[in-house]
Amino acid sequence: MLPAVFGQDRSTLVKEGEYVLRAAGCGACHTQPDEEGAWLAGGRKLETPFGIFYPPNITPDPRFGTGAWDLEDLTRALREGVGPDGLHFYPVFPYPSYAAMRDEDILALQAYLESVPAVAKSNRPPELPWYLRFRIANRLWKLMFHSPRRFQERTDKSRQWNRGAYLVNVLGHCGECHTRRNRLGALVRDGHLSGNSAGPEGDSVPNITPEDDTGIGSWSASELTEYLSSGMLPDGDTAGGAMVEVIDDGLSHLRGTDIDAIVIYLRDIPAIRNIVKQLPR
Repeated sequence: MLPAVFGQDRSTLVKEGEYVLRAAGCGACHTQPDEEGAWLAGGRKLETPFGIFYPPNITPDPRFGTGAWDLEDLTRALREGVGPDGLHFYPVFPYPSYAAMRDEDILALQAYLESVPAVAKSNRPPELPWYLRFRIANRLWKLMFHSPRRFQERTDKSRQWNRGAYLVNVLGHCGECHTRRNRLGALVRDGHLSGNSAGPEGDSVPNITPEDDTGIGSWSASELTEYLSSGMLPDGDTAGGAMVEVIDDGLSHLRGTDIDAIVIYLRDIPAIRNIVKQLPR
């Protein structure tokens, strides 16, 4: 169990940890949809170009969940993609983004995960082609593509911009879906947030750079704020696909100041023309 730290009592730390979890979108992947499964008990089917994955149980059950994990175990999982047993995680778990998480956010997240009801539900192994079933493949992938580093604020940008960058690129790990990948599954950095034609569940994921024709450049700040908060699109329609849960379980729970920070950041990043999935304008 974690003690009270940083002048916070445990209840405050747990509350902040829930906020971190919402911002990180953990519920959308680690909970089966349509109330089929318990909160964070895993088992959701996640189809990717590399196989089918079932995100694990992260409730504090000591056998099937993370009940036996300590803060060091969680930190290593998030930053290095390695479990307490030494197994290297597949990068479908977005540790390349989470690696930059702040220490205080990991601490709060651990406190919250310890507080949720434990569910004794076993985890289901992924369904992968034979050449990806050996975990050595994950270790080799990391050697080529994973360089853990802490989040660095830009001194030439405002505090709000930096907060937005942290929420989008680290906690929200938006680039993991909204950026195209190379043949080995690594993000193509010069296509940051410009869309991905081979996203989770086989869906195309739209360009969210401020490019006028293929991205969100024609959206006003208020339209983007409304979409992130409620899922309402500029044309009056609502979000679909995986974004429904991202918004319902995550973004809709964020403070208004954090939504504003995300909007400020997204409207300021480089615009990239990339036709993937057209969004309403």
